[in-house]
Amino acid sequence: PCFRQSSGKKGRCEMRREFDLAVGEEVRWEGRPAPRCYTFRNWRHSFFGLVLMPVCSFWQVSGLDFAKEYDALWLAWLPLPFLLMAIYLTIGHLFQARLEWNHVYYALTDRRLIVQSGLLARRIESLELKDLTYFNVLPYGEQLGTLQLYKGQERRLTLRCIEHPRLLTDLLQEAMKKRQPPNGDSPGQALDWVTTDQGSLQ
Repeated sequence: PCFRQSSGKKGRCEMRREFDLAVGEEVRWEGRPAPRCYTFRNWRHSFFGLVLMPVCSFWQVSGLDFAKEYDALWLAWLPLPFLLMAIYLTIGHLFQARLEWNHVYYALTDRRLIVQSGLLARRIESLELKDLTYFNVLPYGEQLGTLQLYKGQERRLTLRCIEHPRLLTDLLQEAMKKRQPPNGDSPGQALDWVTTDQGSLQ
């Protein structure tokens, strides 16, 4: 089925979830990462690749010359892996991320959070809401952020580059308040279970 983006807008129906829900399980929110944010999330790698590229290119050209001069083919092959690594760091990882984006899907049901990802093989990760201890939002702007979810002190899921993350965090806070022990505390104290770093998202 087609789904609603985290912004609430219809569209991007080419994306379909590739996992089954349990009997009676209902989706409360679903979305995908913002494509540009997801593609360029590791942009610092490109700067490192740009530094390596001229060095590895010079080494590769020199290796070819030395291989001819000394009749030693291995001198031409030796710098090749380093050159390929520099190419990947410069631009290759951007193409990989953009292709992977086509298969990334996030969902919140009444029971769990689900992350679908993977370029060649599909990877499905989930976290039961009853196991959710707290979450952090790393803001990239007023309406964009990455959500990190924890079970105890262990980070279990990361939902990268979510548009309008407040829509999701409000649902998470609501779910966490519902599981608050009936000890007479006021409803607002349930928010103490949640750690957020929303910055301008507040």
